[in-house]
Amino acid sequence: MFRPSLNSQRHQFVIDFVKRNKPQKVVDLGCSECTLLKKLRFHREIELLVGVDINGMGLKKKMYGLAPLSSDYLHPGFEQLRVELYQGSVTQRDVRLRGFDLVTSIELIEHLSLPDVEKFSDVVFGYMTPVTVIVSTPNAEFNPLLPGLTGFRHRDHKFEWTRAEFQSWALKVGMAYGYDVEFTGVGWAPPGPQEGVGFCSQIAVFRRLGGRVDCSMLFSDDADEVFSYSLLYSINYPSLRDNNILRRVLVSEVLHWAEKLKTEWMEGTGGRLNARSAGGGVVNEVRLSEPHMESEETPTGEHHNSVRCDLHL
Repeated sequence: MFRPSLNSQRHQFVIDFVKRNKPQKVVDLGCSECTLLKKLRFHREIELLVGVDINGMGLKKKMYGLAPLSSDYLHPGFEQLRVELYQGSVTQRDVRLRGFDLVTSIELIEHLSLPDVEKFSDVVFGYMTPVTVIVSTPNAEFNPLLPGLTGFRHRDHKFEWTRAEFQSWALKVGMAYGYDVEFTGVGWAPPGPQEGVGFCSQIAVFRRLGGRVDCSMLFSDDADEVFSYSLLYSINYPSLRDNNILRRVLVSEVLHWAEKLKTEWMEGTGGRLNARSAGGGVVNEVRLSEPHMESEETPTGEHHNSVRCDLHL
């Protein structure tokens, strides 16, 4: 029904936001198969890219797909990127996720019970306090337009909100935790009377009032350092800021150019010799013998030394 797919449109919405706003620390809550993370790793304005999901086995199956590519080692840049994957619940706090620039929650909250949605709100907006949060969820008003759908869109969904219900929740959260909210979405309805139902997937973009501030101003020194999540995977991408990587690249470049100059010199020398051979038949060998000293007697009886070199043709 949607081209590109609805999931691709949701991910593209996040990617476009990243291109415009250039966040350095990004976490995707409910990262599932890490599809969005795999796309975001190519945007090197991001220095720390984190995924969180409650399904540890699923993460372990997909986590190596986030490893650096061969080209990342062959042509490292100056940008630094670290990728981390955690197993954990979005209803629990973990100090390692505080102070991020961007938190994404793509089609996640509808998998939570309503009491857990309240916990999610407190953890994300009250504890993590990111600069920006992007939340997407199905628009229940669009469901009658989806062919063959009865009930919710997924058997694990605990609810699906109308636009009014979603906006009521988002505005309440924004007011409670100090965020402005903008509503949008992806997946337009087909032309006709049904256009009034809105987007198939509705999106709220929360921006913290005051924008980016020093994390030390947000977090008290005596705050408990809670580590609820299990770190399953972490990798640092090659960067020229790493002295070992820089040294290896420099040596490789020097060897490359030395070999190139050698090849060009040998090709040039060979070309000149071939030209001489073609123009004069046999190429005479010019050989300079070892110089040796001779003592000659002058008519006056004096002796002086001379140096003689034999030229062989």
